[in-house]
Amino acid sequence: MATPRPRFTSAFHDERIAAALGIALGATFSICFATGVWSHLQQNPPSWFDPIARPAGLYRVTQGVHVATGIATIPLLLAKLWVVYPKLFRPVLSSIGVFLERVSLIPLVGGGIFLLFTGLANINLWYPWPFNFRSAHYWVAWITIGALVVHVGAKLTTTRAAFSRRVPLDPAVAPASSMDRRRFLALVAGASGMLTVFTIGQTVWPLRQLALLAPRRPDTGPQGFPVNRSAVAAGVVDVARDPDYRLVVEGRVRHPLSLSLAQVRAMPLHDAVLPIACVEGWSASRSWRGVRVRDLLERAGASPDARVRVHSLQQRLAYASSDLDPAQARDPDTLLALEVAGEPLHLDHGYPVRLIGPNRPGVQQTKWVTRLVVS
Repeated sequence: MATPRPRFTSAFHDERIAAALGIALGATFSICFATGVWSHLQQNPPSWFDPIARPAGLYRVTQGVHVATGIATIPLLLAKLWVVYPKLFRPVLSSIGVFLERVSLIPLVGGGIFLLFTGLANINLWYPWPFNFRSAHYWVAWITIGALVVHVGAKLTTTRAAFSRRVPLDPAVAPASSMDRRRFLALVAGASGMLTVFTIGQTVWPLRQLALLAPRRPDTGPQGFPVNRSAVAAGVVDVARDPDYRLVVEGRVRHPLSLSLAQVRAMPLHDAVLPIACVEGWSASRSWRGVRVRDLLERAGASPDARVRVHSLQQRLAYASSDLDPAQARDPDTLLALEVAGEPLHLDHGYPVRLIGPNRPGVQQTKWVTRLVVS
């Protein structure tokens, strides 16, 4: 005897609800993908791409949007999966369109769950896996967006029909009223909105008091803003406090420099208000004071189109160095900062010297700077 097909009696297994959620997910996944690729280019620029230095807060906006949109996507994806799961019990080979749709669901659903889970873990600095988060997150995003394009193509006709009210009722699903659909979609939208409001305060300053679910607050930490990696974690406590500290400028320069901290402080200092914007989604603007990188390069006799690799006292873990392209190195607000908010840098914020520049991911605002290598 053939096994009878299960009947799904909930009114919310509805084609129009599925279509509405699909459009919302298409928008959020596309925004996350675009801002994620931009973040990847900023952190790992290929030879043909030089990150722009202006506007100074661009990365703060794009990464804040990336994380906020990803968090808002979680209720949308859960609701969509619940609405459409009865379709998994339907024949796969009924048509080419159904076959393509079903096949595309494997990387689409799997990739979507993977991206949201790893992204949520990353903003909480929790890495319960053996692989590199950045690389895996980036390449799975490409697979997922490819599957999304295929899925959209396969579902385009059905989605159009759903909104034109020409979708035939499924006998296995109870009909849903317009009021039912509106209430369900309002509930899902409310959950997404609530998650966003209670987390986006980690980068949107006026909403910081509402950041109840944010992993960190933008006004909490040494000198009033967060720290992702402390001096203890980086293993630089003793070397950063060494009285014989030297700042070295070397490489393709006419006059290599080796400056004590007192000599660095004696140079002309410049003030700039710039954000620290981290890949985890939090950001905070602060007033910085320090030596312009371009002044150091001119003093060392570097070429106007010089590129610079900035090295930290940190000898282990990732992000022990970062690169400045010519536009960034010559920007008047790219500093080797000595002070923040009128105070000497806290050890956890990069004492004695840290890099701070416009439109840079926080991981590239190198702390505990000891050497600039010019090329």
